[in-house]
Amino acid sequence: MPLLKLNKTHSQGFSLNDPDWVNFLTGGESQKYVSADTALKNSDIFSLIMQLSGDLAMVRYTTDSDRSQSIISNPSVTANGYSFWQGMFAQLLLDGNCYAYRHKNTNGVDLSWEYLRPSQVQPMLLQDGSGLIYNINFDEPAIGYMENVPAADVIHIRLLSKNGGKTGVSPLSALVNEQQIKDASNALTLKALKQSVTASAVLTIQHGGLLDKETRIARSKEISKQIHESDGPVVIDALEDYKPLEMKGNIASLLNQVDWTRDQIAKVYGVPDSYLNGQGDQQSSITQIGGQYAKSLNRYVQAIVSELNDKLHANISADIRFAIDAMGDQYASTISGLAKDGTIAGNQARFILQNSGYLPTDLPDPEKKPQQAIQLIQQQEGGDDDGNNSDERGSDPE
Repeated sequence: MPLLKLNKTHSQGFSLNDPDWVNFLTGGESQKYVSADTALKNSDIFSLIMQLSGDLAMVRYTTDSDRSQSIISNPSVTANGYSFWQGMFAQLLLDGNCYAYRHKNTNGVDLSWEYLRPSQVQPMLLQDGSGLIYNINFDEPAIGYMENVPAADVIHIRLLSKNGGKTGVSPLSALVNEQQIKDASNALTLKALKQSVTASAVLTIQHGGLLDKETRIARSKEISKQIHESDGPVVIDALEDYKPLEMKGNIASLLNQVDWTRDQIAKVYGVPDSYLNGQGDQQSSITQIGGQYAKSLNRYVQAIVSELNDKLHANISADIRFAIDAMGDQYASTISGLAKDGTIAGNQARFILQNSGYLPTDLPDPEKKPQQAIQLIQQQEGGDDDGNNSDERGSDPE
């Protein structure tokens, strides 16, 4: 008995995206994952991926090797450095893995890196367990399909792993239930809203049981005609009671489901929910929330730096300050506080802020205040007089 029938008419090739094949691998209709396309249709997930990937691309990755620094700053020939890295990091946050192929010259020097979709890459473990190799299906017909590509030729950044770091796990796998709940909530909310709009009011007729169906319909049409065609009050019988419908509290509570799913998404990615326009912790200050986000960002940065250090054999460091303090005001306040506490001198604080780009390097020296200039002159003159007096006292009298 065949396990799977992809085509009942005749046998032919099939795509891995075929719905029957996907259902077979995932156990039928009960999917065990949230696809990236579905996830990006969620405004909260899109907002978080956009922000996190952009901030990770703004982090300054520096190395002690000019050659490594050049390829990190401009890795692609088809996109600028920021766009390339944001695409890589967005794929990392969605799939838990991101790949780039290293195009090298005959001497093994990196010429450029090519972004690869996860669907293009098949990672495999060597039989002796000594490393990974990759089968890659390139979009360029001139390259085509490459088998057994060594791990040294592939940049492979991954997040949480279940197999010792060989491959990563998508954070979206933890949002399957939340996505199903939100889909059901959205469907229920839309249905409730449509019903509340369809039935605009209730017309109660005392002893209505004595009326037949045609009479009740006729009275409903008459009331509707009065509402839409007359600007004056609605005239009803003494035995009738007309009440307009309002949105019930239970429908409004359905709309609040988006807040719950937003919190779950922020929790999965480890960022404060206030970064998704949530209420967050009302007791936390902006500085505390920024510190929590910096810790969350640093977790992803360490996975990136570790892979780059391993493949480039360079000492790479990352400065996340440019991602969490865009204007540099927080950094300047910290340096100013250190100068006031006496930890560093004023000229040292000035030097630090100039090197960081917060102050211009050609900033003129501060002018001395008139009172300070007078005191300086008096100190110099007093020093000269003291020196003269000491000489006179030290000389022998005539």
